[in-house]
Amino acid sequence: MTASKIKIGFIGLGIMGTPMAGHLLKAGHTLYVNTRSKVPEDLLSSGAVNCNSAGEVAGKADIIFLMLPDTPDVEKVLFGEHGVATGLSKGKTVVDCSSIDPLATKGFAEKIKSLGCDYLDAPVSGGEVGAKAASLTIMVGAEAAAFERIKPLFELMGKNITLVGGIGDGQVCKVANQIIVALNIAAVSEALVFASKAGADPARVRQALMGGFAASRILEVHGERMIKRTFNPGFRIALHQKDLNLALQSARSLGVALPQTANAAQLMQSCAALGAGQLDHSALVKAVENMAQHPVTPDT
Repeated sequence: MTASKIKIGFIGLGIMGTPMAGHLLKAGHTLYVNTRSKVPEDLLSSGAVNCNSAGEVAGKADIIFLMLPDTPDVEKVLFGEHGVATGLSKGKTVVDCSSIDPLATKGFAEKIKSLGCDYLDAPVSGGEVGAKAASLTIMVGAEAAAFERIKPLFELMGKNITLVGGIGDGQVCKVANQIIVALNIAAVSEALVFASKAGADPARVRQALMGGFAASRILEVHGERMIKRTFNPGFRIALHQKDLNLALQSARSLGVALPQTANAAQLMQSCAALGAGQLDHSALVKAVENMAQHPVTPDT
């Protein structure tokens, strides 16, 4: 697929969407874009075409990617006034890389498929770093034929690309991912606050732990953020809150108890109450620090 130029649409050019769209553009494809804020100049200077609406993007592109914050945003972009659905014609494909409600995803897919188009849910993990490095993990819910057709484009943006199952299963996988990530951040937060409060050097404690069974990507990356106080957002607490709410809502409908997920959600809510909702999710440590009245290291 990538050997020939494809007309691709990309809607949602935030922290993640901008570099993802950039990789598609650099591969030589024609890119039509639309976003709530101003389209980044580097995309426009590289040849991206700014469109006035999501419907215009869908009318010009054959494959339309979405990278939006939440379920209502996706619904509005797809089916609102001048939405994607207004520009679709038979044979086109919609790929939603947002992290949203799995049940809503199935409903969106049915509507898009009724127009004679394919729909894939393909949420991603890896944050801003992964988006920029084209090393994202991409979790896909789709029919096998549609997945194989779009896979070469996924490979321009990610490294670990998995067809999880049918429509909605990609979103289920992403919710599971966010549960694991949140609980790991909480665990690292508690460990480093404990170590610091006990008088040990948290940087040296982290270094020691990285060589043992407690080693993890969260300890490596977010543990360093907690020590160095670098909380500029790669993935905001407010967005992770949204994902944990999806997990808890889905769990209620399934009759499943997620007690540790609920605890992590409360820690993030505490951070939001402290005014940290727009910081990176590694700033969850601030909730633990607040309860201990002791920071891992002083804010600079």
